[in-house]
Amino acid sequence: MADSSMDIVSKVDRQEVDNALNQAVKEVAQRYDFKNIGASIAWSGTEKIVMIANSEERVLAILDVLQSKLIKRGVSLKHLDTGENEPQLSGKEYRLEATLKEGLAGENAKKVTKLIRDEGPKGVKTQITGDEVRATSKSRDDLQEVQALLKNADLDFAVQFTNYR
Repeated sequence: MADSSMDIVSKVDRQEVDNALNQAVKEVAQRYDFKNIGASIAWSGTEKIVMIANSEERVLAILDVLQSKLIKRGVSLKHLDTGENEPQLSGKEYRLEATLKEGLAGENAKKVTKLIRDEGPKGVKTQITGDEVRATSKSRDDLQEVQALLKNADLDFAVQFTNYR
C-alpha cells in the first residue's frame, strides 16, 4: 500500500478578502460615525490594505469593521498583519496599513516540522518544499492526528491542509 500524504500550506482566498473589503467599504460609507470625516479603506497594490480617517480611534474602528467582515467570510485574522498596530499621522489624517501574510516562510515551516517531529505520531515524515510542508505517513490516521495537532497548536500564522491523499 502506498504512503498517504498531505500538504500543509498558509494561503489566503483572495476573493473572500476582496469581498470582505468591499463589504467594509460599504459599511464605512453608510455608518453615521464615519460621515464627513474622510474615512476610507482600500487596496494599496496587491498585498496592502490602507485605512484612512481623521482620528486614531476612527482608524481603529475601520480596522475592527474589516476584521469582523473577514471573520464572517471565513478568513483567519492571522493572515492580516497590521505591524505595530499604531495609526500613523500623515498631514491631517491618520493612516493604518495592513499587509496580507501568505505562505509558510522558512522559519514558520521549520516550526511546523519541529512540532510534528516532537509531538506528532512517530511514523510521519515531513519535507519543506518552497512555501509549503509535505507530510507523509503509511497511516491516514497519523495524518489526521497531525491535522488535529496543528489546529490546536498556538501558531502565529494560519495553516490549511491540501492534497490529502
